[in-house]
Amino acid sequence: MGRDFSFDDCGRAFTCLPAEEPGAPAEALVCNLDSLLGTMTHRLCVGSPPGVWVCSTDMLLTVPSTPGISWDGFQGVQVIAVPGSPAYARNHGVYLSNEQGLVQDIIYKGTEAQIQQCAGPDGTVPLVCGIVFFSSDAAEQLLATHVIPPLDACTYMGLDSGAPPIQLSLFFDIVLCMAGGMTEEGFVKGGGDGSVRSARSVLWTALRGFPLSMACIPNASYDYMTSSASDHIRSLTLLPRSASHLHFCKTAHSHVDQPCLLEDGSSVTNCLLEGAVQLAAGSVIQHCHLQGPLVIGPGCLLSGLDVGSSAALRGCPLRDIVLQGHHVRLRDLPCRVFTLTGRLDDWQSPVEKATYLNMPWAEFFQRTGVREGDLWDAETPPTSRCLFSARLFPVLHAREALGLEDVLWLLGLATVPSEQLVRWRTAWRMSWQELLPCLDTEAELGARQALFFLQGQHKVWRVLLERQDSSLLPLARSAVHEGYHKAMLDTLDEVASTASDAGIAARALACIAEVLGCMAQGEGGLRSGPAANREWASAFGRLESGDIAGGVQELAAERQKWMSRPALLVRAARHYEGAEQILVRQAVMSSCQFITVEQVELPPLEHWVQAVCPARLDLSGGWSDTPPISYEHGGAVVDVAVLVDGCRPVGARVRRIAQPELRLLSLSGTPQGEVVAELVCRELEHLQDYCQPHAPGALLKAAFICTQVVQFPSQRPLRAQLMENFGGGFEVHTWSKLPHGSGLGTSSILAGAVMASLYRAAGKAASTESLIHAVLHLEQRLTTGGGWQDQVGGLIPGIKIGRSKAQLPLRVEVEQISVPDGFTQTLNDHLLLVYTGKTRLARNLLQDVVRNWYARLPSIVQNADALVSNAEECAQALRQGDLMLLGKCLECYWQQKKCMAPGCEPLAVGRMMDALRPHAHGQCLAGAGGGGFLYILTKAPRQKEALHQILANTEGLGNFSIHSIEVDTGGFSVEVVGCDTKDGAQPGGDRAV
Repeated sequence: MGRDFSFDDCGRAFTCLPAEEPGAPAEALVCNLDSLLGTMTHRLCVGSPPGVWVCSTDMLLTVPSTPGISWDGFQGVQVIAVPGSPAYARNHGVYLSNEQGLVQDIIYKGTEAQIQQCAGPDGTVPLVCGIVFFSSDAAEQLLATHVIPPLDACTYMGLDSGAPPIQLSLFFDIVLCMAGGMTEEGFVKGGGDGSVRSARSVLWTALRGFPLSMACIPNASYDYMTSSASDHIRSLTLLPRSASHLHFCKTAHSHVDQPCLLEDGSSVTNCLLEGAVQLAAGSVIQHCHLQGPLVIGPGCLLSGLDVGSSAALRGCPLRDIVLQGHHVRLRDLPCRVFTLTGRLDDWQSPVEKATYLNMPWAEFFQRTGVREGDLWDAETPPTSRCLFSARLFPVLHAREALGLEDVLWLLGLATVPSEQLVRWRTAWRMSWQELLPCLDTEAELGARQALFFLQGQHKVWRVLLERQDSSLLPLARSAVHEGYHKAMLDTLDEVASTASDAGIAARALACIAEVLGCMAQGEGGLRSGPAANREWASAFGRLESGDIAGGVQELAAERQKWMSRPALLVRAARHYEGAEQILVRQAVMSSCQFITVEQVELPPLEHWVQAVCPARLDLSGGWSDTPPISYEHGGAVVDVAVLVDGCRPVGARVRRIAQPELRLLSLSGTPQGEVVAELVCRELEHLQDYCQPHAPGALLKAAFICTQVVQFPSQRPLRAQLMENFGGGFEVHTWSKLPHGSGLGTSSILAGAVMASLYRAAGKAASTESLIHAVLHLEQRLTTGGGWQDQVGGLIPGIKIGRSKAQLPLRVEVEQISVPDGFTQTLNDHLLLVYTGKTRLARNLLQDVVRNWYARLPSIVQNADALVSNAEECAQALRQGDLMLLGKCLECYWQQKKCMAPGCEPLAVGRMMDALRPHAHGQCLAGAGGGGFLYILTKAPRQKEALHQILANTEGLGNFSIHSIEVDTGGFSVEVVGCDTKDGAQPGGDRAV
């Protein structure tokens, strides 16, 4: 049978393994060649000198991550061996080596005494595993022989010159000549016919001078892929040890409706199993689309069966059989042929001694009525009558279409109907020997690919609807590369339009954006960018109105116009991310049900309502509070409310005024500061840019809308609304002593202060829990897309941990952390703020983080888990009053932030942290990173001056400043402070930086 393989029409190299590679950039079936390439590239070849590696593809090989091959002083040729049992070696080759590790002989199917001579102290023997390394010198010498007769007959140049072809063995004709125990006479004479002996003589002269060494890899394993069905099934169901670099699994690249029906010790690869398909231990299904109910017993291998085969299999007890569907091409005629054999059958044994379907041939003939003359010609000698040459398998019939039932009847499970036997006899049948040259490998690979993407579509449904943390990006890349992107886009459209909630639909739209991005193939510009083209406005409007199905349908129709070139694809991807954000907003707005507002007395006209707030430090868990992570994964953040340089740096005040207008003023740092910006809104259209974060007064406009002080949109003019509801308009002042992009939660805390004072000035009151959720709502309307940690940190006093569960509606729950007596003062003495002189906007980082989360990159998912667990550990460190453990949590947190948002550590900040590290238990950039404030937990107390001196002596830092911070145990308050603008003002002083 040569190199042909009975159990995979694509050969041993492309036999699929029950394995997945979760970290691979593109999703694909893993074949034996992939496994061998990975083993060679990342394990065996590491550290080798220049040369040529030769590796057989007729084996399954497992090698530990550090094989321990020594290349010191190496020269010549080295063979790789794996330890095996003497019993296994009886049917394979083993190396005999001396104490120096030099090969003396290669023994193939040796006697027990010969094999035992090769055994090591542990009783194992070094098996020949098909891998050889030729040094560059040895490789050059070998290649030089290709022009020397008769070795030129091994090349097409020699064949085209008329030389008769000769076949040589890598091990017994090339490698063996370098074995120390060989003599020239013994080697050359062992070559069989004259041409091989002549070739061996040339090889001896060319290679004999090179030493042949052996490296036997401990804990490696090797299985030659034989023609035994039992061996093949065993290799696919007994999964390799941890030494493998692959992730072996019972169900690989398959969709199974009822996985509980697959017994442990079974294997399913590249399959779609619908309904109840029961699979016993010790059985394998590959490349099949089957519909239950089906029962497949132990010892079976099913391969290449399509969905139309399911009916024939129902009620058919399958046990210890190999059932395969083949793509065959007879000249220009493509057809499907099914073959059926037994697990214990031997292809080559003569009929008198062999079995078919695990029973003696005589019993098979008696059960089925098949005669020996049906299978072999009369002139075929008895020794050549074997399963390999038996014309068992129907290929074509003159009058009827053939199917799986035309081989299943051969099982002889019941009385065979005479018409079935007649139908079989009148069909044109072929033996496996005759079928082999007709196998259509191209059609087989195409069918496997189509099935792979069909089960991939089911995977899309499964991952999205079950909210799994599996990445669909590798599948998207494969679909685009192989031309299956339309099927994937259609599937994602269907998921998005039928999803039960906005969260699932949003992730589906994000996946569509990824497919479009993959189609652009790295061209067409940056993925992040504007997404407000008018062509998409109608679809966006439908999504905004809650018509998700209609919106998805319009998006898909518009998408068709943007598929022609990379620049359009990238722009379409941006708009899909814009659509996704609409649905994220709707998902987050489910938190509005946790906002409760009660009516209170309306403050008098011109009386100020003022809210002054601390800043916040995030000690661990940040990013886990960011939608959609906060409701898809669940979040936990440890926050501290802090005074900066002794004061609460953020505040707002609101008063009613007689004029029916909205006056919005931004002050420079304090309630008494100069007016830096002023805006007056007299018409509703003045509020329409509230959702554009950079528009003047956008946050304040959004606050009026979210608190429902102003109804927008509305048919009633702004003036009418204000006069009817409040007898006039409102004036709002806001201030912050902190710079833009500080990382201390300024904008969210300011939003909380504005909403708290605005509620009160409008005769309403909201609890702190309501304000936390109200700010979430505001930031979604504002489209900045923030999380909940900032308002938790600034609106709730002291030290606390906020949490949100992996569910909708999104609800934030806060637990105050009780610390030991005196520990709050200890924190005050050991915490310092350094302004880095760098500003940043979290939004610049946010888009990438959300995109990576929706792609479910494994590193991001693992990091999200780590953020939450580190937050819980940080809370425990605070409860214990353990500064060192707290410092460890801060250091860990900074590494997690850098994983979440690569590039968030500017070069100057890195220098600053390096300079401070010897003096700190831990340090971290506040907020999302990228600039703003750095906070340090110092080893010694009250180190402000010392750290200032260290940084002053460090080059390349730019403008920095150091500030004291202390835990604010009082928290923010909302007060009616009267008409005088100076009443109730907090001591301000100069700006913090």
